[in-house]
Amino acid sequence: MMSRPALLMISVLAVAANASASPAEPIATPGEAPPALQEETWVLPLPLPSMAYVIRPAGKGPFPLVIMNHGVAVDPRERSFFPLVEFRDAAFWFARRGYLVVAPAGPGYGAAGLDIPEHGLYGPFFSKIGKCTNPNFRDAGLAIAKYDVATIEYLTDQKIILADRIIVVGQSAGGWGSIALASQNPPGVRAVVVFAAGRGGRVDGKPNNNCAPDKLVAATAEFGRTARVPMLWIYTRNDSYFGPDLSTRMHEAFVRAGGNAEYHLLDPFETEGHSLIDASEGVRIWSPLVSQFLDRQQ
Repeated sequence: MMSRPALLMISVLAVAANASASPAEPIATPGEAPPALQEETWVLPLPLPSMAYVIRPAGKGPFPLVIMNHGVAVDPRERSFFPLVEFRDAAFWFARRGYLVVAPAGPGYGAAGLDIPEHGLYGPFFSKIGKCTNPNFRDAGLAIAKYDVATIEYLTDQKIILADRIIVVGQSAGGWGSIALASQNPPGVRAVVVFAAGRGGRVDGKPNNNCAPDKLVAATAEFGRTARVPMLWIYTRNDSYFGPDLSTRMHEAFVRAGGNAEYHLLDPFETEGHSLIDASEGVRIWSPLVSQFLDRQQ
């Protein structure tokens, strides 16, 4: 069998340990020098190749792994201009705890997201939910989960991660894919943390207008029937995509079905709680919850 191609590193930016703190760099533990970190851009040579933002402690490793799943841009033009990393501040926070953080852009984003049908060009976007009249939330989540599993398997083969110390983090549609991943209980995944997880939010751009809330809750329960990975769910009171009523219903359905999830509904964040993990100001709000949760999974 032909071995997989070696990881292709496009660029490296070293972050010095004694550099002055920027908004993207969470504060180190008092009395401890922050570790030297490296920001890098990788190509993941998976069946559907992807660019990935990476930040990790300097050195050879192997390191515990954090995979970060971003949200979805439905419009092809938005996907083509999608940033390489949505939540860099959060990635720094995890890296300072010693994790190698990998945030795949995913197929269909960036240059690979360019759609020009009149020229026969179609970017591969594999996490669609279909029509709002009959959305397929389950398979859209499992598509992201499958990509996560392929990423874990590849990085394990490269021997640069500790295969039994993996955390998966996701926001919005990426959080929904992380819930789907938890339903498969992949080996080595110790915990899953999701922010504002869900699909079908803000139909036609209208706040608190979900595509099919009852079907979303039913799909959440379906994932809960098999999910046994410890999970932390974080939502805010002013999330206009997945508001308190809907997120509470989702969590209750998930746990009632057998899932293992701790739920926190935080106070309103700025003008849109859905972007909590995207903002540097949000790190101080959610990091104590995440830190306590992860410490319990050791």
